[in-house]
Amino acid sequence: MRIVEASRCTLEPLVVAHAQVMFHVLSDPAIYEFENEPPRSESWLAERYARLERRASADGSQVWLNWVLRLPGGELVGYVQATVLPSGAALVAYELASRYWRQGIGRCAVSAMLGELQSSYGVHLFAAVLKAANHRSLGLLRSLGFQPATSEQAAEFGAESDESVMVKSVAPIANAA
Repeated sequence: MRIVEASRCTLEPLVVAHAQVMFHVLSDPAIYEFENEPPRSESWLAERYARLERRASADGSQVWLNWVLRLPGGELVGYVQATVLPSGAALVAYELASRYWRQGIGRCAVSAMLGELQSSYGVHLFAAVLKAANHRSLGLLRSLGFQPATSEQAAEFGAESDESVMVKSVAPIANAA
């Protein structure tokens, strides 16, 4: 896993040392309008990051990739993440502090992650599972070329009745790791 440079931010591999600052970033209540909740404590987040630093599921079948987003001035503002499945598909997700919404940072970061997943991990199908009411996230995904999943894909990726699955297919790169 490597650092990925993007035009509006740098994607830096997530490590436990990021927990203190990211706890404050992820405590923004606006992020949780549609789902999830803020981290319980800084120590809880550090423990989670320690698990994520392994970069793989316990059985080794999935690759876990998590990057924090660092602005050119040094500030951490969110994260992007991917779970790469043995099939060559990746589930992608992202969070950005609300004060940075609508500035192109999220779109830039997710786009950079998708490029990295395709070129370095051989991913050919991207999927995002999100609450159907999350209009901001749906807009971001559509701007990146994601389309609504088929009902079979929605079932494959475990969508619940109040969720949407958006997918994007790309041609495999022959030399991906």
